[in-house]
Amino acid sequence: MAKKIIIDTDPGVDDTIAILTALRSPEVEVIGLTSVFGNAPGEVTAQNALRLVELEGHGNIPVARGSDVPLVFPLEKLGTWVHGEDGMGNTHPPAPQGQPLDQSAAEFIVEMAHAYPGEVTLVPVGPLTNLALALRLDPGIAGLIKEVVVMGGVVAHPGNMTPVAEANIYHDPHAADIVMAAGWPLVLVGLDVTHKTIITPEFQQMLFKADNPAVRFIEKILPCYQKFFADMYGLNGAIYTHDPSAISYVIDADLFTTEEVAVFVETEGRCVGQTVADWNHQWEERTPVKVCLDVKSEDVLALLKERLTA
Repeated sequence: MAKKIIIDTDPGVDDTIAILTALRSPEVEVIGLTSVFGNAPGEVTAQNALRLVELEGHGNIPVARGSDVPLVFPLEKLGTWVHGEDGMGNTHPPAPQGQPLDQSAAEFIVEMAHAYPGEVTLVPVGPLTNLALALRLDPGIAGLIKEVVVMGGVVAHPGNMTPVAEANIYHDPHAADIVMAAGWPLVLVGLDVTHKTIITPEFQQMLFKADNPAVRFIEKILPCYQKFFADMYGLNGAIYTHDPSAISYVIDADLFTTEEVAVFVETEGRCVGQTVADWNHQWEERTPVKVCLDVKSEDVLALLKERLTA
């Protein structure tokens, strides 16, 4: 039976690759997208979420617009310098046909948790504000959600927003700490593994041989994202595999090596946004989460190629 998933997203170039992969994977049933600020402003990411479900005929999948701002901190720099002002590589795609739901992302998450108790996997690939708001609305959903697979954080690798912080966690550290402390089954798919799986220009060219709307769209929006990785990391056309790694975990967890540890998120000081793994149980008690520490990168890439080129 396909896993019911809600992708909480701030599309986003790598979000696009992740969402289109999920929509093409029989192992998962995408029962909704919830949008959040992050890679672009909230009004833009909601429109992008609608565009993505409509791209290959999935316009029946509901999109719920979520938070435009973090829980506590004022909104600072968005990811537009990475993903373009429109979140889609400055390609300015046509407006979507549909509209977001009348209910908020947090309300939608709570409703689905109760509609399908023990069946829904949440896959947040942006700031964790919507999940924290859902927990505030109904803390009981922590016992109803099957699993939470977070693309975010880092425990044994440098950060990408600061020397210690990954971007999704940094953009709303207070929300992230609420999510880490909720006690639900949680997996952290962070930079420890997403930087190990590299989509090279050669791999991209293999993808682009496929003539379908998903691949054509990815090919169109990718150059802006490539430029960031070239300027920041010297990758010369290659990109790290961030959000698609979280979807890959949902499809096949055996591609990843995990260890269980309590994780705390720093919410102040120069290390704000750092995800701290308490390996030696030196801080207060907290339910451990699974942290991905290694990955079968070639198998992840093979999975992405298979789904996107079918």
